[in-house]
Amino acid sequence: MSNGVLVVLETKGAGWHRMSFEALAAGQKLAADMGGACSAAVLGEAAAIAPLAAELATKRLATVWMVGDALLAQYTADGWIAALAQLIAEVKPKYVVLPHTYQVRDFAPALATRMGEVLIGDVTAIQVAVAADGPVFVRQWMQGKLNAEYRHGGDGGVCFVSVQAGSFRGDAVESGASEVKTFAPTLEAAKIRTKPGEAFREAAQTVDLSSAPVIVSVGRGIGEQENLKLVEALATALGAEIAASRPICDAGWLPMERQVGSSGQTVAPKLYLAVGISGAIQHLVGMKGAKTVIAINKDADAPIFEVADIGVVGDLFEVVPALTKAIEGAARG
Repeated sequence: MSNGVLVVLETKGAGWHRMSFEALAAGQKLAADMGGACSAAVLGEAAAIAPLAAELATKRLATVWMVGDALLAQYTADGWIAALAQLIAEVKPKYVVLPHTYQVRDFAPALATRMGEVLIGDVTAIQVAVAADGPVFVRQWMQGKLNAEYRHGGDGGVCFVSVQAGSFRGDAVESGASEVKTFAPTLEAAKIRTKPGEAFREAAQTVDLSSAPVIVSVGRGIGEQENLKLVEALATALGAEIAASRPICDAGWLPMERQVGSSGQTVAPKLYLAVGISGAIQHLVGMKGAKTVIAINKDADAPIFEVADIGVVGDLFEVVPALTKAIEGAARG
């Protein structure tokens, strides 16, 4: 397939890693813009991944590749590299798209090197130009202060791309019907040098803001820690997760796991309500995937208003309680 795209999805437990469908949305869009076909692959022990492959078959794909082997039951870089190198040689895609996860960062550079290529990692946008020299892949430099554009060169080999969390929306994946094909890689246990240990388990209190549909985020405009209760009440009324900019977490007013930004979490909620946040570039990098942004700030020139869909210029100590009261009243009917 001359402009074919192969998306490699990642699993977590018995389901999908949350970023897999973001990568699939990116792959579908790239294939459509290039006039090619998009396929997807899932790796693991055959019986375990069969239900996932069946789910993928309900998406608009040319083929769903079920790459099954007992040696893929648990992730190892050696196993994934060997299996995917064989699959890519068989399918011959022009582009391989992956989610930019810790697991992908572990094996993808070595996979690209084995194929004589490089990985364009942590891509935030894909631009398909009319010119014949291929799509442009955008990455960020200096904590989001600059954008860099990359094109795949060389002799026409496969282009490896990983996409940043929140840059593409998983709910944009198009539905359809596709064929499931099995692919049995040739793997040797002796060549898998690492032995999987116990799966890493996050602390029970860890918050995954990336999956929250509604987020109320607070910045230093809140003034004092005691004032956080105003924002917490608004979050409760909305059924939202509460988040913060870095100064709030650095001060210990909220735990670091609640930080959004280049040194915190990257989020893509349906609604992001920024309260007392000026809009430093480091924070905007983390919230750029939000579908709708509402900003409340008394400074009419705050940078946050440049990205907000709705801006409220006013004193948050007046606006937030009034907004909370209105939402609670609407909820009571």
